Amino acid sequence: MILKDQLLEIVKLQRKEIERMDPGIERELLPEIDTRLPHAAIISGVRRCGKSTLMKQIMRRGKDYCYFNFEEPRAAGFSLNDFPKLEEAFKECCGNAAYFMDEIQNVDEWERFVRRKLDTGGKFVITGSNASLLSRELGTRLTGRHITHTLFPFSYIEFLRFLGKKAGAETFEEYLRKGGFPEFLKYGKEEMLQELFNDIITKDVIVRHKIRDEKTVRNIAVFLLSNISREFSCNSLAKTFGIRSANTAVSYVGCMEESFLLFTVPIFSFSLKKQQVNPRKVYSIDTGFTAANSASFSADRGRILENAVFLHLRRKYREIFYFKGKRECDFIAKNKGKAVYAVQSCLHLDTDNMEREIEGLKEAMKTLGVKNGVIVTLAQEDKIDGINIVPAWKWFLKPQNAF
Repeated sequence: MILKDQLLEIVKLQRKEIERMDPGIERELLPEIDTRLPHAAIISGVRRCGKSTLMKQIMRRGKDYCYFNFEEPRAAGFSLNDFPKLEEAFKECCGNAAYFMDEIQNVDEWERFVRRKLDTGGKFVITGSNASLLSRELGTRLTGRHITHTLFPFSYIEFLRFLGKKAGAETFEEYLRKGGFPEFLKYGKEEMLQELFNDIITKDVIVRHKIRDEKTVRNIAVFLLSNISREFSCNSLAKTFGIRSANTAVSYVGCMEESFLLFTVPIFSFSLKKQQVNPRKVYSIDTGFTAANSASFSADRGRILENAVFLHLRRKYREIFYFKGKRECDFIAKNKGKAVYAVQSCLHLDTDNMEREIEGLKEAMKTLGVKNGVIVTLAQEDKIDGINIVPAWKWFLKPQNAF
């Protein structure tokens, strides 16, 4: 139990600390977060991608705010019964403003307080570390009363703003090499990305899910990061790493996905069974992160470009698939249950691959009734058989509602 005077002092100190925080560049996700809605706004995402900075930017849009970080050591022992005193401290310090709460999951049964406040007109913005609070858990606790927003490391546009550079082929290749984690871009120390990998594996996967075989999990993570943009199956993972059950491999990969370490993409099929039995393709949360943590990552820029294209699509579409018929297409994006966009990623079109890439895209579009499709290359720009071929740096500059 904590005294009200203690809570008031903590609120005032944390307010000063958050006000001193550098607001950074405006994140592209910012306009999508509307604190006026009668739902809690949930910001989820990988560690160190800028969730706290985004929260600061949301605060600056309003006249006032109430902020509390439950990881504050002086707030140790805070319980559900202390929320009324925290409310009183908020009213005294900042009035009836929206509540911004970091790491609220540290308080048992916190959802009861949030639901009660929402029912009486309260406004919430909540973030949490992936080690203990994920959007899926929030959905269970606040069913129908929350809107989740996923924050990624910097997009190419944010990368340019952060470094004060201009768009073009040269800066896009730099973006592919370095990725979009803010601290790494600021200091350039690869060790930061390696330590981030360790934090995610240890705190968000091993500890959180109480996994005993830490060595195998780490080895699988490094293997998958070293094979981005390629197909894999959990049966093959189980055989490669000596795991008795493929279900265990499925569980390990699922934990990595929940922590936003990586993403897996299924084959497009109207049959759920076919989706489940076919291999998936794997993509990393960030291309710079992959380069820093891969065991034998070669300079295969084609796979790096494909990973970047996936991430750009994933910012807009939650459902992404790959297509395989007589030929293949890298990405099919679905919206509201319908295939709406087809994308082929190719580092460079030439006489050896042109027919394969173009016909693969056209087959996917015809089979699925998709009207919009594009081939994204590193630097080429053209139009062949009605298919637009676009340099990646230009495609990445398009607003998301343009595709």
